[in-house]
Amino acid sequence: MAEGSISSSRERATPAWVRVVMPSVADLIFVALLSLLVFTPLSVRLLGDAGIGWHIRTGQQILTTHAIPRVDSFSSTMGGRPWFAWEWLYDVVVGQLEAGLGLNGVVWLTAVVIAAVFAWMFRLLIRRGTHGLVALALVLLAVAASMIHFLARPHVMSWLFTLAWFWILDSSERDCFSARNQQGRRRLWLLPPLMLVWVNVHGGFLVGFALLGIFWLGATWNWFSLKEGRIENLLRKVAAADRARDLVWVGLSSVAASLLNPYGWKLHAHVYSYLSNRFLMDHIEEFQSPNFHGVAQRCFLALLLVAVAALAARGRELRMSEGLTVLFAMYAGLYASRNIPVAAVLLVMVVGPLVPEGGSRSFFRRMTAVESGLRGHVWPILAIAATFWIAATGGRVGSSLLMDAHFSAKRMPVEAVDYLEKSDVKGPVLSPDYWGGYLIYQLYPEARVVVDDRHDLYGEEFFKSYLRMVHVEPGWEGFLREHETSCVLLPKESALASIMIRDPGWNTIYVDDVAIAFVRR
Repeated sequence: MAEGSISSSRERATPAWVRVVMPSVADLIFVALLSLLVFTPLSVRLLGDAGIGWHIRTGQQILTTHAIPRVDSFSSTMGGRPWFAWEWLYDVVVGQLEAGLGLNGVVWLTAVVIAAVFAWMFRLLIRRGTHGLVALALVLLAVAASMIHFLARPHVMSWLFTLAWFWILDSSERDCFSARNQQGRRRLWLLPPLMLVWVNVHGGFLVGFALLGIFWLGATWNWFSLKEGRIENLLRKVAAADRARDLVWVGLSSVAASLLNPYGWKLHAHVYSYLSNRFLMDHIEEFQSPNFHGVAQRCFLALLLVAVAALAARGRELRMSEGLTVLFAMYAGLYASRNIPVAAVLLVMVVGPLVPEGGSRSFFRRMTAVESGLRGHVWPILAIAATFWIAATGGRVGSSLLMDAHFSAKRMPVEAVDYLEKSDVKGPVLSPDYWGGYLIYQLYPEARVVVDDRHDLYGEEFFKSYLRMVHVEPGWEGFLREHETSCVLLPKESALASIMIRDPGWNTIYVDDVAIAFVRR
């Protein structure tokens, strides 16, 4: 009996209410991840990147002014200069959530997106024929590898869009030579509207075009490589040609959709200029190649080894598009650590069906049938509603505090900034770029920062001077002379702090275990 028949008969034998109420494994993955990310110390870890601070304030500025910013207003050094707020749509959402729910709302949104990515990944693996236990192991490995970037930032939206983009392209290619060809061709036209949203929430929209190019090359390869001798091959060749043409039109439509952003084609030029700047790419930590001494990086390395082993054993079964996707994912993940989550998503989706099943084939089919038949998703919906309600009540249920999202006082200068606010210290305030977003969140508009982590705004020459100061290299004083600074807030143990303590031109006004603050005498 065919697998589809088994699935259908089992669905008929299972009462409809059971299929709606009983949670699937994917549902359990979603609920577990969501709960871990909002109810445990991981909620604080999600706020481990200060950049979310300026995202929140940007969104609230847009909501207040009803205009998308085109010049910077947060920095004293770049104030009034052109700025691309290319993630403005995400900023609006988190700005509204923070205004209504506080940081609990921001963490809630991030947790929902992350949980959705990996739960959906598991379900898609099952549909693609991956053994249930293998799918679970691969998803957990991808989760562990991606934890390096479990942060409340717009990049998590690109994880979701990448998975959706791959699913649409891959499933339509699988349907290309079957009776579901027309359904697959219609599905491709979901890509342009998805691109319209993607381009306005994160710069990772470029991954979508890379995947489009990969699948177009796969379709073109099929078109040229198929022989016309038999009628079956001729029909497949015609279908491959139709698919290649469809991808061209869908690609052009997606390009047009990507131009529907506040900055038009200038956004694309700006992103290219930023990503092609070798100095910035070599000095921004997240753009550097992964250091495999970390746990998350080792999990990604394990995923790479699984992929290599699966390719060695069954690589000939791969379609051209799948092989190119694996190469793209490997290159992206090894090129920059920030690409690890996207690379993990793509590797798992391609490699999962290649890993040997092991165990009983009949058991695997029954498990797949049960998992596919549970379609209610009641538990994820309830989990989303319940966690949102808890966030809206300040994280409390009765007298119990269940959600308490906040910036960690061990990573951010929380107490130092509180002191600056109470002491009415005026800006501009100079801090390391990785603290700048937190200062914007806490001090704007009363005080501006000298620098933050919007590296594309400040540019290469600015950061050369900034890094010379941070590393206390010859001429480091030049940065302080060139840029107006009334207060300097530094990590307590930094080299620059040890120099400024002895500088008669600066007076220490605050010190704790994390930060030390100076003002000019």
